[in-house]
Amino acid sequence: MRTVLQRVLEASVMVEGVCTGKVGQGLLVLAGFELGDTEEELLWMARKIVQQRIFSDAQGKMNLSVMDVSGEILVISQFTLLASTRKGNRPSFVRSAPPEESQPLYERFVSVLSEELGSQVQTGCFGADMKVQLCNDGPVTIYMDTRNKE
Repeated sequence: MRTVLQRVLEASVMVEGVCTGKVGQGLLVLAGFELGDTEEELLWMARKIVQQRIFSDAQGKMNLSVMDVSGEILVISQFTLLASTRKGNRPSFVRSAPPEESQPLYERFVSVLSEELGSQVQTGCFGADMKVQLCNDGPVTIYMDTRNKE
């Protein structure tokens, strides 16, 4: 599982002209699921996300988590995070879990993340053509991968 976290002042997602998710201060989480991902990866990622101290404290240091600032989270499914660009100029997505495997993982991840956060997580629409808008704060952008835990 791979994610990209973006600290935002606000973010929203539209599907066919309808807003399906909107947050104020918090995180926009782009989430991609790899073949073979398990519940263990989902739990690890959800806990890491809500505990990341990437919000500024009173001294301006990144020392607070999304929970500490009563922030919100918007999760967008994004299989392209698993792109391989080693050969040629057309990305390969063979490592990305197929929709029948990744959709239940996505739904479970949203559920676990909501539990960890203690409030409902906003979402896009799995597999849809989405239009995402955000105001990146900082900018702060963090990449995380359950198979390469750095």
